[in-house]
Amino acid sequence: MASPRVWFITGTSTGLGKALVELVLAKGEIVVATARRTAPLDDLKAAYPASRLLVLKLDVSKPAEITAAFAQAKEAFGRLDVVVNNAGWGTFGEVESVVDADARAMFDTNFWGAVDVSRAALAFFREVNAPGVGGRLVQISSCCGVVGLPGQAFYCASKFALEAVSESIAAEIDPSWNIKVTLIELGAFSTEGIQKIAWSTPHPAYSKPELPVHGMRNMWDQFNPQGDVKKAVEVFYTVAGLPEPPLHIAVGKDSIGMSKAKLGKVLAEFEKYEYLSENLNKD
Repeated sequence: MASPRVWFITGTSTGLGKALVELVLAKGEIVVATARRTAPLDDLKAAYPASRLLVLKLDVSKPAEITAAFAQAKEAFGRLDVVVNNAGWGTFGEVESVVDADARAMFDTNFWGAVDVSRAALAFFREVNAPGVGGRLVQISSCCGVVGLPGQAFYCASKFALEAVSESIAAEIDPSWNIKVTLIELGAFSTEGIQKIAWSTPHPAYSKPELPVHGMRNMWDQFNPQGDVKKAVEVFYTVAGLPEPPLHIAVGKDSIGMSKAKLGKVLAEFEKYEYLSENLNKD
């Protein structure tokens, strides 16, 4: 019988992160659960022994805390099999209205935090795990990493950036390391985080009711995603166990529909204007 895998998951205090921790533990596996606030994990700490669950305080925007968390995971379990970059948050509003400091702070978590966790994971899989054992790096992205949406420009940009760096990681790593990278482009699921998203002060130039961003602002308080968080994390778990996981997987019919429409439009535009690239080589 195979040994239980050891998972390292960020952003586990609520929502998808906590649901994934609960699922992995229920499956008999081991979790290093990290979060900026660890109190919401006290119920799980009481229910599982230290041999199954290690809860660590981690703000992924602080590189020193990432280094310390991976060192503690090594000391506790000696290996990691799956690292899930789940920590993230959103600040919404028109590009002209979002305060730079808010957008940069979000990038520090959604992009740079994920990058630093990814770097630590790659080194751990390669240098701490037994040679060739490798590991799985699962990046919780979004359909917003494929499609730019009104009112969500900087959140989308942070996820677009995560998509790009993850594709590059997958192209850079030595196949002999046996490290698999997967981006999960998630649709809308009912989590506490959606209700906590902060919107910037509206920019007066975008006040026309017919503008999409105006409608987005007005409907947000009533936005009620139908996606079930527990069903979503079941997909995460399945993907992390595939022998040859995909680099990209859209999760949720909304994500699939939006992503297909965007990619189809891009392809059509490329093909329509391909003639403009004829005869561009040096004579």
